[in-house]
Amino acid sequence: MPRSHTRRAALAAVALVPAAAQSSGAGIQLHVDLEVDPTREKEMLDNYRTIFHPAIRKQPGFLDVKMLKFREAMVGGPSAFNYRLLISFRTEEQRRTWVASDLHQRAWPTIEKCLKGAKYQPWLYDIA
Repeated sequence: MPRSHTRRAALAAVALVPAAAQSSGAGIQLHVDLEVDPTREKEMLDNYRTIFHPAIRKQPGFLDVKMLKFREAMVGGPSAFNYRLLISFRTEEQRRTWVASDLHQRAWPTIEKCLKGAKYQPWLYDIA
């Protein structure tokens, strides 16, 4: 895609975000701590990049998704969780619609099957 088309597409995407969300950072963010089985780490990352990430990006209200790999605890002791999935949507209702969608029902199990005992801990935040 030529650079001018890329710039126009980026500006159009920003225009679709409500003014309140652009100026105040409004929205919600879900943090999901994951205990990924070390023997399935590559599989989980491949599934995240090729299945989960492309599926969630298509959802109404989607803002961002990131997969973080734990490096070290700056305070406190070690944790069993070695990854954190960050998901941002404009509203909690839009996130719940994504969770109920057929795409999510196909994409999430490709991540979940790589967890030790399907162990994860979700935390929901309002973006201030």
